[in-house]
Amino acid sequence: MAATEKDDVKLHMLAEDQQDNIHLDETAPNGFEDEVKPTAVTAIKASGGNADVQDKSAQGRNMYFKDGKRRIDYVLAWELDDDDDKHKNRNIKAREIFEKNLREEGLQLEEDLTVSKDEEADFMKVHAPYEVLTRYAEILKLKMPVKKSFKNMQSYQNPMKSVSTKLWTKVTGIAKRIYTPFQLNEDQVPHIKRRFTLVYSRDKEYLFDIPEDRDTFFDNATRSRIVNFILRRKSFSTDKNDAYSFGINKMINDNIYTAAYSLHEGHWKPGSAPNERKLLFDHWGNWRNMFKVQPLEHVRNYFGAKIGIYFTWLGFYTMMLIPASIVGLVVFIYGIAVAPDSYPAKEICDPKNNFTMCPLCDFQCPYWNLYESCSNAIASRMFDNGGTVFFAIFMSFWGTLFLEFWKRRQASMQYKWDLLDYVREEQPPRPEYLARLENCTHYRLHPITGLKEPHLPFWTKRVPIFLMSYSIMFFLGFLAIAAVFGVIAYRVSVLAALQVLTKDRPTSTNSSLVATTTATIYENASLVTTVTAACINLLIIIILNMIYSRLAFWLTDLECLRTQKEYDDSITLKLFALQFVNYYSSIIYIAFFKGRIIGRPGKYTTMFGARQEECAAGGCLIELCIQLAIIMTGKQLFVNNFTELVLPKLIKMIKRCLSKETKAEKASRASYEKDYKLEAAQTTSLFYEYLEMVLQFGFLTIFVAAFPLGPLFSLINNIIEIRMDSSKMITHLRRPLADRSPDIGIWYSVLYGISRIAIISNAFIIALTSDYIPRMVYLNSYSKDDSLKGYLNHTMSYFNTSDFEADHRPTYAGSEHIQICRYRDFRNPPWSENAYEFSQLYWHILAARFVFVVVFQNVIVFITGLIAWLIPDVPAQLKVQIRREAYISNEIIIKTELLRAQGKSPEEGEAAIEAISDVGLQYQQDDTGSAKLMFRKSPGNSPEREEENIV
Repeated sequence: MAATEKDDVKLHMLAEDQQDNIHLDETAPNGFEDEVKPTAVTAIKASGGNADVQDKSAQGRNMYFKDGKRRIDYVLAWELDDDDDKHKNRNIKAREIFEKNLREEGLQLEEDLTVSKDEEADFMKVHAPYEVLTRYAEILKLKMPVKKSFKNMQSYQNPMKSVSTKLWTKVTGIAKRIYTPFQLNEDQVPHIKRRFTLVYSRDKEYLFDIPEDRDTFFDNATRSRIVNFILRRKSFSTDKNDAYSFGINKMINDNIYTAAYSLHEGHWKPGSAPNERKLLFDHWGNWRNMFKVQPLEHVRNYFGAKIGIYFTWLGFYTMMLIPASIVGLVVFIYGIAVAPDSYPAKEICDPKNNFTMCPLCDFQCPYWNLYESCSNAIASRMFDNGGTVFFAIFMSFWGTLFLEFWKRRQASMQYKWDLLDYVREEQPPRPEYLARLENCTHYRLHPITGLKEPHLPFWTKRVPIFLMSYSIMFFLGFLAIAAVFGVIAYRVSVLAALQVLTKDRPTSTNSSLVATTTATIYENASLVTTVTAACINLLIIIILNMIYSRLAFWLTDLECLRTQKEYDDSITLKLFALQFVNYYSSIIYIAFFKGRIIGRPGKYTTMFGARQEECAAGGCLIELCIQLAIIMTGKQLFVNNFTELVLPKLIKMIKRCLSKETKAEKASRASYEKDYKLEAAQTTSLFYEYLEMVLQFGFLTIFVAAFPLGPLFSLINNIIEIRMDSSKMITHLRRPLADRSPDIGIWYSVLYGISRIAIISNAFIIALTSDYIPRMVYLNSYSKDDSLKGYLNHTMSYFNTSDFEADHRPTYAGSEHIQICRYRDFRNPPWSENAYEFSQLYWHILAARFVFVVVFQNVIVFITGLIAWLIPDVPAQLKVQIRREAYISNEIIIKTELLRAQGKSPEEGEAAIEAISDVGLQYQQDDTGSAKLMFRKSPGNSPEREEENIV
């Protein structure tokens, strides 16, 4: 390449990405994107390559070849080879063969080789001509807009409305007024109306709304998806029998190319020229709009339906958390209000009720007075009250309503985004699969594609791998359970150590602060132990999480799964199962096992020679609440947000400090060079986002009875999460493939399973962990004045200290003077005939708990099942609209084909299409995509007669 040619190339590269800070030229025919005009290059020459001048180009980022006409639809990048000549020549030959096959397919390529040694990679720009796009649009059965749609149909308001319709209109009107401040400004974020579409056919191209500039018929996301489809299926070997050497993913895996991506449309920073990426950042990824609704149509157009569906689901889930948060906050405030005045708390806090309690540990632990646990008892009553039961029932219904309304919302989005007839493409083998089977001797014909592919025998290869994989998974699960036992040992030992600190011991010191602190720790030993243990448990969970993530991927790689979908489903199952055990095992222990098998004074159940830990005087529910609060909020508000928000910014700052590249040099880079510097968008990126939210849904539903503030914390987290995820995709990642997906996949089944488990879990938490059932039994069967007076004494059993075994007898000074101590249980007193056996009250309460669980579970399951049955998955009005569009599609095709057969002009055909669109049922579409049937218009009728046709 001559020196002058190199200079021209560099000037064009300087012009490409330095046009971001200029306002859009209103005369530009292509909107946000236009070709590089000579004025841009002239400005660069005049400025001597000054970056500030280049940034003021009026056309925005250049997205075209050097000729300024052909659009860059995809970019292939490869770094300069430092390997030996053998690998270097192999890669060069593979690229040549691959690029030759792409040209034969009709794609146009333009190479951009390095001009200086400082540049990191070479690039190949790919352009898909209109003929290639139309051919593959037909193959992929893409839906494209037709010439006429429902845009000419006028909405009509029915003057004769029923009472229910009027009431619903008023309710929705109030909701819309409340919702107005959270809406986006349509002047800044234009609303994208749904176009009437048909499956594209080259034979019926006259039906489609093809502009004069035919290259703009396909949007940028569709163009890149078609090019990616071609890239994934082209070979880079001359051997036609080579089943391994094909597809861009395999080439990247073999380091022949280092990246393949589509370009971002412009810059996102303030002052950049108007473009879709900047619009998304300003009104979606910007923190000042964190309380605004998401521009989902623009997200879908830019990133594709798969990412659009995720953010639609996340936004819908966050919106559904609002009523749950309000109810949870009301229940929490109610608990604060009633806790000090509840009789159990009053009786515990009354020093007159001088209950001497049995020691909490052997040997060193002293006898203690019950009123010392006053603060713990009051805190426990904040969460253990009648509001807890109501909230558990409410959240059971909420979980079902969320899933049912999501299905309706999903159906609406499928309709709006043309995903109703979505058929998954037959996926090619994963490049990692082909690489692992490169030396495989077993082949078979694939039943779908008919291609000869390597195959792993089921019994001799796959079964041993699966057995080993899931055996390791069980071991990893037991590792999390072992960690729980370690935390239990910590709690037992620390509680015993804190109990040894008596209130009398610090009086000898001269420091009143030390004395007060020691006394406070002694009185709140259980709370201190619970909080510190929960923090340690959170740290263990984070460490195990990192181990589980790496091992789960390693095990899935060993299974050698053929397609990406099989791989994704397998890794989803593994990681969710492992993280379920990791996050929930300690919570499950506190909720259902702690304090159940401790035995009694004089006959404690021991494990490894130590006593089991028991619940505090206020019960185990407050400990469960603390554990939930620390793990849930610690994981989401601190750990996740730090890794997703703070850590990337720190890494970016460090890279910027270490980089020797000047601002001018950075600004002079071409658009594809800038995007190459960004982090690659991984196929598993959405997987981790879904996993995080599904685990949060589990915290909310399975253990919601213990933590009514959970929905509020989740709501705050999700508002932050939406902006973090959107900002990350816009600013930190290369533009992901605009893939299509009609739903959230396997995650819906996981959510449904969690909602079913939650019903059982909440029933047992209320029945076993809380004191709700014992209080109700006492109130209805044993109370003399229909109040909870005397309930505390009712729940305390007696123990004769002389019955302590020698190995467990307290050696604390003065303990020999205590003859009777009390403990929480329902057992006969020592003077009874059946001393220390379970009393009749115990069996009464146990029966009541069993009845409550059965009734609660069956009633909730029946009602939620009835709700799910009553709420259709697809809105009835949407069904009518879908049928209507299918009818109009057929009528348009039949009418136009008839007119063409009669030799009439295209203008007459368009008039016929318009007549078909204007006559018939009329619809008004709402924001959710549902279509409201308005009226039936008959030709020749007067307005008065048309009112009679209102449906």
